[in-house]
Amino acid sequence: MGVLSRPEEVPALLRLKLAAGRIRRQIPPQDHWAFAYDMLQRVSRSFALVIQQLGPDLRNAVCVFYLVLRALDTVEDDTAIPNEVKLPILRDFYRHIYNPDWLFSCGANDYRVLMDNFRQVSTAFLELGEGYQKAIEEITRRMGEGMAKFICTEVETIDDYDEYCHYVAGLVGYGLSRLFHATGTEDLAPDHLSNSMGLFLQKTNIIRDYLEDINEIPRCRMFWPREIWSKYVDKLEDLKYEENSEKAVQCLNDMVTNALIHAQDCLQYMSALKDNSNFRFCAIPQDNGNWDLCYLLQ
Repeated sequence: MGVLSRPEEVPALLRLKLAAGRIRRQIPPQDHWAFAYDMLQRVSRSFALVIQQLGPDLRNAVCVFYLVLRALDTVEDDTAIPNEVKLPILRDFYRHIYNPDWLFSCGANDYRVLMDNFRQVSTAFLELGEGYQKAIEEITRRMGEGMAKFICTEVETIDDYDEYCHYVAGLVGYGLSRLFHATGTEDLAPDHLSNSMGLFLQKTNIIRDYLEDINEIPRCRMFWPREIWSKYVDKLEDLKYEENSEKAVQCLNDMVTNALIHAQDCLQYMSALKDNSNFRFCAIPQDNGNWDLCYLLQ
């Protein structure tokens, strides 16, 4: 749908797909790397193509980084896991990535495949350079701690919303900036700019995924801040009913306006990037995020 609404981007998308096909032939031949890149295609929404056009060392590091955090997110998202089981796993996940024998089965479909074969990701992680490993470990530890905090905490205020998005996405921005720096291709970006890169994308996803999240079984987990939605309805789920469509659009505009606060920081971050492949890696998802917000506002 997105491509059909922006036909002028089709040539660039085709060039990117062709380049990704050439790069796919450069993937290391070992089974764990084959699994990692195959799984990347299956569980990433928008990053698989842009990850594959990075330089070889950085490409492997970002692929593993993405899969580690996707696995961590799978644990957080599985509402069938009791909190007394989930919380220790989230807090200790940064240790598990060093242990190819660790196993915890959860999630569904491709996410369960990732969890059931996480030893392959750990094996790939252990082949990365020490600088990459330390960056991934640090971000995984901090993210797991933040996720554990919000398992038992409702998102009430806009400050809560920003803090949650920092833990699950702003820290991804921190990590990517550290990985870029470890390659020697980029200066280390200021943390507040890296944070905004993650917050903009995360807030776009939270807005876009409202209906899917509110209908989740066995129970929904929502991250729209009460400080915003309570101005329009008494209960967050009321926004999905047709009789509240006018209030829903007003609330949506409020949420989108909040997300756009981070746009200037994103532009400043990307304008400082020196390597073209790093720039494309960052710019393409942000552009998709902008188009998603524009579509929501129509």
